[in-house]
Amino acid sequence: MDDFIIALAGNPNVGKSTVFNALTGMKQHTGNWAGKTVSCAEGCFDYKDRHFILADIPGIYSLFANSAEEQTAHDFICSGRAFGAVVVCDASCLERNLNLALQIIDKIPRTVICVNLIDEAEKKGISVDAQKLSGLLGVPVVLTSARNNKGLDELCETINNIVDCKPVPLKLNLNGNDDEIISSISQKASEIAAQTVTYNSPEPYKRDRRLDKIFMNRKTGIPVMLLLFGLIMWITVTGANYPSELLSKGLFALGDIMSQGLLASGLPSWIEGVLIQGIYKVLAWVVSVMLPPMAIFFPMFTLLEDFGYLPRIAFNLDGCFRCSGACGKQAITMSMGLGCNACGVTGCRIIDSPRERLIAIITNSFMLCNGRFPTVIAVITMFFVTVGGIFGSVISGAVLLGVIILGVFMTLAVSFALSQTVLKGESSSYTLELPPYRRPQICKVLVRSLLDRTIFVLGRACTASIPCGLIIWLLANIKAGDVSLLAHISDFLDPLGSLMGLDGVILLAFILGFPANEIVVPIILMSYMAQGSLVEMSDNTELWAVLVANGWTIKTALCMLIFTVFHFPCATTCMTIKKETGSWKWTLISFALPTAIGMFLCIIVNLFG
Repeated sequence: MDDFIIALAGNPNVGKSTVFNALTGMKQHTGNWAGKTVSCAEGCFDYKDRHFILADIPGIYSLFANSAEEQTAHDFICSGRAFGAVVVCDASCLERNLNLALQIIDKIPRTVICVNLIDEAEKKGISVDAQKLSGLLGVPVVLTSARNNKGLDELCETINNIVDCKPVPLKLNLNGNDDEIISSISQKASEIAAQTVTYNSPEPYKRDRRLDKIFMNRKTGIPVMLLLFGLIMWITVTGANYPSELLSKGLFALGDIMSQGLLASGLPSWIEGVLIQGIYKVLAWVVSVMLPPMAIFFPMFTLLEDFGYLPRIAFNLDGCFRCSGACGKQAITMSMGLGCNACGVTGCRIIDSPRERLIAIITNSFMLCNGRFPTVIAVITMFFVTVGGIFGSVISGAVLLGVIILGVFMTLAVSFALSQTVLKGESSSYTLELPPYRRPQICKVLVRSLLDRTIFVLGRACTASIPCGLIIWLLANIKAGDVSLLAHISDFLDPLGSLMGLDGVILLAFILGFPANEIVVPIILMSYMAQGSLVEMSDNTELWAVLVANGWTIKTALCMLIFTVFHFPCATTCMTIKKETGSWKWTLISFALPTAIGMFLCIIVNLFG
């Protein structure tokens, strides 16, 4: 069976990845910002005894390379690897999409035009004459709504047909310099669109413009953004408590059963200690503390993405980032960091400028990630909120939002400092398409956020926690002079901890929590209570009593909050930084910079608090 390589191309936000997923069955994430896909993803499908390999190239606007995405697409289209091409266009803005379609038709004659999102276009009163469009372009045209699986069978049939029937595409005769060619293509796209697109409504984009007057207004844009994220934080704080408690009790009860089984089998107690008291308890704690907030936060964040709101955040904050010498797209990667800093670092690929991309990578850990939520929430609840019930949870959510805003301000400040020193340069210009507002596909969002984000991040955290659990158990159970190594190290760190308004136990907990931030508090409890394994304590009142008995005050809690927000990234994020930058130098800077800032702020608070 011969393989036919088909290039799948299109502008950002036209549903290209949805078409790719529908045809190949692969779960390629569909994002709502330009450049979400930065490398070619390949999938395959069989149709009528033929095997097609579909190459999903980056979403771009032109083959005239100005960015990494355009260069990747240009190289693939012009390489001669592709037998044919499918260009996905948005039915509601066909004229703009035809610019890229004409360029690809000129390079690959066997091209199929997939006019997607016809359902959204119909709601706006926009219709496309597929037959006339096909005649003007000289290539087949198929109308689809990929998210509803409409027109995909016809698309497969058309792709199969171009193997036997060579299309006769429109000859553009592109001569001259790049500006002249671009101008000629734009004029041709405008002429074709004028003949094939019909507007049955005088104001097809009325709804989008009404919403933009709220979400992108100078007076209301940022307040609405803060309100939305505040609501998400409140729901996360309130909703995660009960399932976390149930999960913790269930996992620790299972651990007790496994412990009894190992001991009853006659195995040495140290093996049970390593496997259950060390590795398993750390894993159980990470899962019970990390999973519920992620399972709540990621779907809500993905709903905002699916709705088309995230690029509006970049638009609203673009001025702030430009003043700091960075890029407005950093607002998107910063928002991704709220879920996981490693995901935020990976998302920095959407920033074209290498300098601005590096700034975004270095400063991403200033955003409070999901792994640090439980610690911050616990400290806020115990030391800064004096009322319970719904009012207490509202106040907790508000304080948590305030902590996140502090991280945003520090991100801007450090971005400015970097752009004026080691990463000096002017802010670059960029194109950011604002996608239309779309009704989120709730079921797909839940599955995608669970599989692509929650399980993925949790899996990496659990992998990093296994060696951490072993090390913690060894330090807590190996003694020197009747005192555990854990106690010796914490005593050594105590002078520095006291200077920072903390103590040696807290500093050691942060160091040992490098693989996973979720275990910082249980390590603190284990050390204070001189236990040989992590201690389960879901009651905040009981936890507060232990902390106060070991010298915690409001000032200690404040310094704890500061250092939780501003300290070295976790192991997973550091590995991601090394992979993205290819440099140990920038990885070490990303590690040291937030730590130094956190230590400095803690010392200032301790001395003048």
